[in-house]
Amino acid sequence: MLDDTLTSLRQEDRSAPPRARGTTHVSVRARQGRSVLAKLYQAGSMKTLFPHGADMTAVLLNTAGGVTGGDQFHVEMSAHERANLTVTTQAAERIYQAQPGQIGTIETRLEALDGSRIDWLPQETIVYNKAGLVRRLRVELHATATLLLVEPVVMGRTAMGEVVDDVDFRDSIEVVEDGCATFVDRTHFKGDTTRILAGPATGAGATAYATVLFRATNAADYLEAARPLLGPGGGISALSETLLCARIVARDSFDLRKTLVPLASFLRGRPLPRTWMI
Repeated sequence: MLDDTLTSLRQEDRSAPPRARGTTHVSVRARQGRSVLAKLYQAGSMKTLFPHGADMTAVLLNTAGGVTGGDQFHVEMSAHERANLTVTTQAAERIYQAQPGQIGTIETRLEALDGSRIDWLPQETIVYNKAGLVRRLRVELHATATLLLVEPVVMGRTAMGEVVDDVDFRDSIEVVEDGCATFVDRTHFKGDTTRILAGPATGAGATAYATVLFRATNAADYLEAARPLLGPGGGISALSETLLCARIVARDSFDLRKTLVPLASFLRGRPLPRTWMI
């Protein structure tokens, strides 16, 4: 269904060329006990930086400064057998006001082969009023791969008095393990996000939320230790012995980070990338 939506939106938008396009493909492989770069391709407004450090970290940088209607971005990240890759962003991604009838798209694909690990740790996606975006994230995992996935979303900046009462934001996360879909989550905000998130079953007045997935051969062993880190605005469940899912809602991005950073750091076994602390 989401593929049909993307096709329809692209057909509708042919009269308005994209303001920005960006593509990056990165793969890493194991060599002598370390993870090293195997492939790098980048074009347009999406760049990938590799800061020096003990692990292989890819920092995504959108040189367009944000996403608006008609923009198209594509990201592919893969880890070969026994390789580790951390992916984060240089800053929060901003989804700006779109012209009527225009929709931006962000499509991301992650792949982790046996014995490898991918930590997908982008900073917040901030959705501004009148934004239009379709975003899809697909993760393909082999049997013994490990995944930590963090996706925080913020509806406007409450400290600036921003109200997000007119958006079209469609978000999809899909995890496939050995060819079988084990997690599919689709969210669609259409119209007034303040009203939508006001309900006790949707957000209880929150303007920020996050999804956290942890997939490992022993993921369920982390469940009881993770629960005390969540506080009143979060919950975590073991969907299977190998997959944990946490949801967090918060009043704003500052409160969200107070829960999200300790939880993600615990599941990762070490602090988040330095870009999160700058």
